[in-house]
Amino acid sequence: MSLTETKIPAHVAIIMDGNGRWAQQDGHERTYGHQHALTAVREAIECAGELGIRYLTLYAFSTENWNRPKEEVHLLMSLFVQTVHHELEELNQKNVRLLLTGRMEDLPDDCQVAMRHAMEVTAHNTGLTVILALSYSGRAELTDMLRTVARKVAEGKLSPDEISSETIQQHLYLPDVPDPDILIRTGGDVRVSNFLLYEIAYSELFFLPVLWPDFRKSHLLEVIEKYQNRERRFGKTSAQISQP
Repeated sequence: MSLTETKIPAHVAIIMDGNGRWAQQDGHERTYGHQHALTAVREAIECAGELGIRYLTLYAFSTENWNRPKEEVHLLMSLFVQTVHHELEELNQKNVRLLLTGRMEDLPDDCQVAMRHAMEVTAHNTGLTVILALSYSGRAELTDMLRTVARKVAEGKLSPDEISSETIQQHLYLPDVPDPDILIRTGGDVRVSNFLLYEIAYSELFFLPVLWPDFRKSHLLEVIEKYQNRERRFGKTSAQISQP
């Protein structure tokens, strides 16, 4: 496999789907799949770092996931805390910065403390930025953005006529992070499930049949190779894109 260094994506986002089905196909409870998904996370982070990808966003827990059985939600929250504690030193050594996107205030206290600590410890790292989407949904992000903008209008700090796409971008959860070049969904389903709805307007979409616990570096490399062979026009024609 030969990748073009000048066409490495800046931002890859992944919907990590299939943990429950991976466990159930071998006769285990759904939670067994969540417990065995960390290898895939490590592989994605290592590969992204090696390739020089700047941002890797992992959809870990949606606002809708709060409706899952309480036992499963409790386990997931515990796993997040344990994983951050266990992986933090290695992430720091690898110059990885950790960020969170989503409604942090909805998370249990111990999860909030763990995430804030991890972000503080890695804040000055300059390598790959790993963004965990926790208690996140695209509609929630847009709702929160609209509330903030509406308050500024009500307070006289912003005129409705001044609202632009840049205004929206500036009031998203992570305004300084570029939009994803690539969105990957594992697990075989072909939908975006309320993930980064504003940001993926021009992302290249890849839907993989592999269940998340089986995801490996080779899968990410294959996606990037296909990405490099796609023509990204952003509304222009092929002739315009080919012009020097």
